[in-house]
Parts: sequence; structure tokens; C-alpha cells
Amino acid sequence: MAHLHITSWVITLALLILVLTFSRAGNAKAAKITQMVMRLLYLLILYSGGSLFASYSNIGILVIVKMLVGLWAIAAIEMVAIKVSKAQPAFSWWTQLLIAFALALILGFGFMPLGILPA
Repeated sequence: MAHLHITSWVITLALLILVLTFSRAGNAKAAKITQMVMRLLYLLILYSGGSLFASYSNIGILVIVKMLVGLWAIAAIEMVAIKVSKAQPAFSWWTQLLIAFALALILGFGFMPLGILPA
């Protein structure tokens, strides 16, 4: 399930880049379609993340914090896409996205039971 989760958020970030590119190029229809596909991937991220959460035998505070940071990252991705597509300032949402994404990577790969760093 971890592979599905990682693949889902990598594709979501790629789609965010496409939404930004289409919005800046003035192609609103392509940006809207890409944003809708991105929203479908949010569901896949939530499903795979929930499945990972349920697979942990010992749910500690770090697992709960990781889940909340992941939700924060999804919200920040969505808000960046919305603000850019409406040509509104998105600096604070970009900042939140970078912080949430960095925290999610650190917690996910560094401290979770399925991470790559030894505990």
C-alpha cells in the first residue's frame, strides 16, 4: 500500500505543476480538467494513507501527527491550485505547502514503521 500512496502523491504533484502551467498559459479549460483529475487522486491518497494508518499495530502520536500533516499538505495543494487558477496571490499557501510537504516526508520516511530510515 505504501507504493500506491507514494505514487499517488507524486502524480498529484506532477498534476499540480500542469495546473500551474495551464493557468499561466491562459488555458483555463485544461487547467480545470487537470484540477478535477487531481481531486480524484486526493481520494486515492486518502484511501492509501488510511489503509497505511490502519495497518500500523502501534498507533502513536507520530502516526497521528503524520496523518494531520498529510491532510494539511492536501489542503495546501488544493489552495495553491485554486489561487493560481484565479490569478490571486498564493505565497502563504506555497509556504504552507513546502512546510507540510517537508514535514510529511520527514515523518513518513524517517519515523513511520514503513519508512526507509531504521528506527
